[in-house]
Amino acid sequence: MTQSQAKRIDLQESHLNRARASIRQALSWYGHLRKPNPQPAKLELAGLVKPDLEVLTSTLNKLETNVICIAAFGLVSRGKSAVLNALVGQKILPTGPLHGVTQYPRSVRWNPGGKVQIELIDTPGLDEIEGQARAQMAKDVARQADLILFVVAGDITRTEYQALCELRQAQKPLILVFNKIDLYPETDREAIYKNLQQLGAGSPTARRLQQLLSSDEIVMVAAEPAAEEVRVEYPDGQVVYEWETPPPQIAELQQKILHVLNREGRSLLALNALLQVKDAEAAIAGKTLDRLHEAAEDLIWQYTKYKALAVGLNPIAVLDVLGGFVADLALIRALAKLYNLPMTGFEATKLLRTILFSSGGLLLSELGSGMLMGLGKSATAIASGDNPFNITAFAGTAIAQGGIAGYGTYAVGKAAQVYLEKGCSWGQFGASTVIQEILSQVEPNTILYRLRLELGQHLS
Repeated sequence: MTQSQAKRIDLQESHLNRARASIRQALSWYGHLRKPNPQPAKLELAGLVKPDLEVLTSTLNKLETNVICIAAFGLVSRGKSAVLNALVGQKILPTGPLHGVTQYPRSVRWNPGGKVQIELIDTPGLDEIEGQARAQMAKDVARQADLILFVVAGDITRTEYQALCELRQAQKPLILVFNKIDLYPETDREAIYKNLQQLGAGSPTARRLQQLLSSDEIVMVAAEPAAEEVRVEYPDGQVVYEWETPPPQIAELQQKILHVLNREGRSLLALNALLQVKDAEAAIAGKTLDRLHEAAEDLIWQYTKYKALAVGLNPIAVLDVLGGFVADLALIRALAKLYNLPMTGFEATKLLRTILFSSGGLLLSELGSGMLMGLGKSATAIASGDNPFNITAFAGTAIAQGGIAGYGTYAVGKAAQVYLEKGCSWGQFGASTVIQEILSQVEPNTILYRLRLELGQHLS
């Protein structure tokens, strides 16, 4: 093993370990919802988020067992089941001349050697299941998959091209498998790639597809070659003609899959797991926010009133602004505690800073106005003495400053709800943090490298 190969293996193992740590941390965060008999107040919420918690548990189990999921998609009669049978080396999945032999997703295990186990998922033809059911089936299977095989045969139709673009939205590595090459011996991968470019000419989706699918990800196979008539001559001179079925031409696809998995398989596994975890955490946070909406509104108004009074009545300029900042931090922490979502002081400060700078300068200008009013209020308080006019001026400034401070806190509280709804992806082991770390370390000329821009947008 070369030094570069050893370094690549160590990096992939690091990605897996980081992903496992992230999921374990998430499960510990939601431990109060995973207890057999949660408190009555949390019972309804525990039922709502149970499917999402199961996603976290199953995803961790998948990482622990090093199972890579490869899903095969395509239209009816393109030979998806035959391709998977050829990979395994056994005819496990049913195939036949009739349309729609595969009626629902099925899986088989493939163990090509090494530590990684591969689960191959067969799916019904995308043009066989109608409407929403088809879209949901494809979405569910694609979400599980770490790698997608899209099987075609013959000229690629516009329907196939559209299905390919829809699967691309799953943001998963994709290999285009051109099956039945024995029937189309003149076809090569460059011609197929050119056909894809023509089908998507002028479409923004097409340009993104071409960025994620290069001609190197097009593989030619013959999973179930057609029987051929061969001449058989016996020693006695008798000549007969018999039909023989050639062995599958599948080696190129096997080598391509193993090359991808050896080079980036564990990183793919870790990344896909973290994306699922991030979505599950966002779902848990969203359901929690919905369930506790009224309580959160009361909490925000409570902090709004307290901050308005505290800032308005405080005569010292710097302290009133500083106190308002502390109140906003306390509100963010209180919201997180209400939702049972983890939030450290550092993360609360970071979130408040993000809210201030993402408000288009509105809250920062309010902060500046509050500082100026605070200085004027302090000067008025010093000069007031027993002068009723100065006391009246102080009161007017205090009311205005308190109103501005209260508005700012209410805006911070509502913005914090939006950020909290995105899930708990902050911190050293947060899903988003580890995803960005993996994407920053992938090697050039890999599938993951081309996926970086798309996956980075998924985090925003």
